[in-house]
Amino acid sequence: MSQYDVAFIGSGHANWHAAVTLKQAGKSVVIIEKDLVAGTCANYGCDAKILLDGPSELIAKLHQYANVGVQSTMNVNWDQFMAYKHQVIDPLPDQMTALFTKLGIDVINGRGILMGNHLIQVGKEIIKADNIVIGTGQKPKRLAIVGNEFLHDSREFLSLPKLPSHLTFIGAGIISLEFASLVLALGSQVTIIEHGDRAARGFNAAHVDKLVAHLEEAGATCYFNESALSVDVTTDGYRVTTASGKSIDTQYVIDATGREANITRLGLENAGIYSSARGIEVDDHLRANGDNIYASGDVLDKDEPKLTPTAIFESNYIAGQILGNSDPIAYPAIPSVLFTLPRLAQIGVTTEDVAVDPDSYHVQTIPYGKLFAFAYQNETDAELTAVFNNANQLVGASVYGMDAPDIVNVLALIIDQRLSALDLSKMIFAFPTATQGIIDALLPAMMPAPVATV
Repeated sequence: MSQYDVAFIGSGHANWHAAVTLKQAGKSVVIIEKDLVAGTCANYGCDAKILLDGPSELIAKLHQYANVGVQSTMNVNWDQFMAYKHQVIDPLPDQMTALFTKLGIDVINGRGILMGNHLIQVGKEIIKADNIVIGTGQKPKRLAIVGNEFLHDSREFLSLPKLPSHLTFIGAGIISLEFASLVLALGSQVTIIEHGDRAARGFNAAHVDKLVAHLEEAGATCYFNESALSVDVTTDGYRVTTASGKSIDTQYVIDATGREANITRLGLENAGIYSSARGIEVDDHLRANGDNIYASGDVLDKDEPKLTPTAIFESNYIAGQILGNSDPIAYPAIPSVLFTLPRLAQIGVTTEDVAVDPDSYHVQTIPYGKLFAFAYQNETDAELTAVFNNANQLVGASVYGMDAPDIVNVLALIIDQRLSALDLSKMIFAFPTATQGIIDALLPAMMPAPVATV
């Protein structure tokens, strides 16, 4: 039996940040991983997606300069780009394992099964640990329809050796919209089937509508209030049939209807850990058993966005807990980004929240793409929708435009630090930049209301 101060089940961002911190603090640490070391984000998710996003963004940028719509006019070779992706991504598990080993962190490959509050079985080996952290993330759901054996998930898509000429996405969430933007820019055709009445819930509905219209202009076909009923093999590929009788001939079908917590065969019941359909239930210290077992990242049952930055925040928090901090977790404002063409971003109070409580907030839309066209590559439809409280503090925002990821990061600082117009007026920002333009546009709306005089 091997004994450690802390054992981590899962090696993704939800765990390894804490593992490194705790090892550097003098703790004995082991990471247990049944799949590739470094987790889904590094091997199959965000890192791979960022690499694949390069050609499509280049195409979009060139067309912005020309002030025309996004269509593929460049000869981008999918085969070459996939080779580059594999060159960069494939070595990561070995590189991360070598890094952990150099730091003195043990890595065990295998499935970790809880055998109690302090014991983990990995194959024939028993690990004993004072503290255990579960960070096993999520896995794709599989739609229960006829022919679901022909469906593919995001991991499989990101490893396609050849790009099909037509792809069908079931679901209109983040994965579908991001991948659809990519393959449209690379010249393939796309069909999106969504059982609900809109795409990308959680993002500004007006911005999502603009994005969907943009995708349709680029050649996408979108069916809303429509459910996939079956997938059949044809001589040329597959045929997706919907509940209303629509028939879509395609070469590749992606099930993007959601993800679920990866908690099967973890032995949660052996340690008194409860879970729901959304994941592992924890207290306000991220403890899963009220004592020494923590859970982190996408495996959690939580209201906060299940994003890599959130998982990193939780991982760092758990490290602090094990090292003696006793404060309950307090999440800052969390930005979400949709890496489509163009980008969408959301943070804090939404326009839907304003509709529920209109007396507490007011909204201002800033068409910064038109106001500062010279600084935004002629992306004239780029805009910011800002939400202010009654003290004129910025409390929420949504951004539509290619610079949305960088803009929302600046807005996150303003919201989380509760910076006032006076605070911002004391700072100097580079000019001309997206940041400077947005802040200049926000300042008048953030000024305190004049005090009435008698």
